[in-house]
Amino acid sequence: MILALKQICNHPTQFLKNNVLDASMSGKLELLFDKLDSIVESGEKVLIFTQFTEMGNLLKHFIKERYKEEPLFYHGGCSMKQRTEMVNGFQNNKAEKIFILSLKAAGTGLNLTAANHVIHYDLWWNPAVEAQATDRAYRIGQKSNVMVHRFITKNTFEERINEMIQNKKALANMTVATGENWIGNLSNKELKNLFEIA
Repeated sequence: MILALKQICNHPTQFLKNNVLDASMSGKLELLFDKLDSIVESGEKVLIFTQFTEMGNLLKHFIKERYKEEPLFYHGGCSMKQRTEMVNGFQNNKAEKIFILSLKAAGTGLNLTAANHVIHYDLWWNPAVEAQATDRAYRIGQKSNVMVHRFITKNTFEERINEMIQNKKALANMTVATGENWIGNLSNKELKNLFEIA
């Protein structure tokens, strides 16, 4: 259920798989366009992280539709050659401004200091994984300030889980290996609170 709700918060088409490609159906997508308009206009570069390959494909479609240029998309299905070419292109080609990355595929070892914005389109709900992704832009050689944007759908369980993470200091010390398993360890009362309509 949590996975389905996460997909709906991203864009209803990700969950419904009905191929209705209407950008206006997602508040997150409208916010993304608002941020990207400013970033692209300023000649800056951005990393967009999602934990879902299918959402990455949707983002690629919507971004290409709006900006008339296809963004890079780094995911598990890319060969090592494709990955290397994308990283080099983003780092060295001024025309490559938008880089979508699957959170799992881009977890370690990437150096993407050309970016001065990081957008977490959907949250992993593990602060260590999120921080590791953000660190792609904070490597040695970074000369610019990096703005980090975390997208959370207002008045949903996403907002409540984020509040819970911020309030529970112990969660901040989780290791990457724990993933999101902690959600399954919540008490019935804590789970009920996540989905209660206020």
